[in-house]
Amino acid sequence: MSEEVTQKLRADAQENRDRIVEAARALFSERGLEASMREVARAAGVGPATLYRRFPTKQALIDGVFADELRACRQIVVDGCADPDPWRGFAWVIEHLTVLNAQNKGFVDAFMWANPEAPVFARHRASLLRELEKLAARAKRAGRLRHDFVLDDFVLILQAGRGLSATRPADRTLAARRFAALALDSLRESETNGALPRKPSLVAEAIRVPR
Repeated sequence: MSEEVTQKLRADAQENRDRIVEAARALFSERGLEASMREVARAAGVGPATLYRRFPTKQALIDGVFADELRACRQIVVDGCADPDPWRGFAWVIEHLTVLNAQNKGFVDAFMWANPEAPVFARHRASLLRELEKLAARAKRAGRLRHDFVLDDFVLILQAGRGLSATRPADRTLAARRFAALALDSLRESETNGALPRKPSLVAEAIRVPR
């Protein structure tokens, strides 16, 4: 096989992969992870065999589609934890993760998905929660974060913010920032804070993997 033909085949393969990822990203963003592999193949204009050659499982496709979001999510947490002011760092994390998640409904689903075949997201989830727990403890010691905050409240904010993806794309970032500001006001330590109801069990073993 000539080098020219080999290069063309590689270029075609890369083009197919890019089309699959682009189609999956659009479908997952609009509908979450409910979109099927067959629907992704149809939207990408490729056959199921081509799709499964590039991504043997749906989880492999999810990992490929959200690789950029995972990196962005981790960087947000790293930047927030590096802030010498723990409340400012905590607020940074909440605001920027809310904005990131508002752009893609599927990313929230993937982040929260308790799938034993999703080690990439499980490790990311556990690491993020551990770092956020340390940051929250610092903000509490500084008297800025309400003393009864728990990690389940962070997950609750993520889940509530999932609905932001239903807003018009032009309004999504503004809506996410406003939602984050309202959430942060409720998390700020104050003498006027009322007692919170019993927490839901959102940070379960499926979400917090063993350390």
